[in-house]
Amino acid sequence: MLTEKMEEYLEALFKMSCDTETLTPTRLSEYLGVTPPTVLDMLRRLESDGFVRYTEAGKGRKGRREGRARRSITLTPKGQRAAKTLVRRHRLSERFLTDVLGLDWESAHREACKLEHVLSPEVEERLAEMLGNPETCPHGYPIPDENGNIKEDEDIKPLCDFCEDEKGCIARVDEEEPQLLQYLASLGLLPDVNIEVKEVAPFGGPLLVKVGDTQYALGREVASKIYTKKGPGMKRHGQRRKGGARRK
Repeated sequence: MLTEKMEEYLEALFKMSCDTETLTPTRLSEYLGVTPPTVLDMLRRLESDGFVRYTEAGKGRKGRREGRARRSITLTPKGQRAAKTLVRRHRLSERFLTDVLGLDWESAHREACKLEHVLSPEVEERLAEMLGNPETCPHGYPIPDENGNIKEDEDIKPLCDFCEDEKGCIARVDEEEPQLLQYLASLGLLPDVNIEVKEVAPFGGPLLVKVGDTQYALGREVASKIYTKKGPGMKRHGQRRKGGARRK
């Protein structure tokens, strides 16, 4: 039986697997903020229960000298199913907490981290029905359906890669940093909001972006956490403002 800690690892591995980098124990340790020995202990447990497996990821220079290959982590089909269920429950919970209860993004994310471990399949199903089976969480990330299928938007890129005078529509914002969520919400940098890059400072400097009639200077690190679709989008009716709460 999965423990809450095991579920946290599976969810982290699933989210990390959505980028192009190889999943390694070192990356997982940094992502979760725990020591490498702690990660290795948990990975051995997850592997023995059939949720993950190790595969050879090629030998680096150091690995060749020491005669050992670097190893990567892969979620098994069993691990994928468990992880997608957790992600679905977390993102549905966030939708309920923001859209129905009016919680801000930071609070909703924190509470959803608790709810994802305790929702039963029946409550999960009823919650999805009540919310109208939403396709994305408040931060713009896709919600897996009841079969684990995910509708991904392939035509997105981080705002930091935009050029001067390029326009787009915010698709999603990084959901893992509560303070960043609060900051972006306070600026109105939310999914489905149109954005335009007015200036790009040289030598890794900030981007001057325009949202509505307001302009903001965003550092490259912050801009890298905002993912956009090319071309202007349509802002939804009832767009959430401060912290994701709908206007009444």
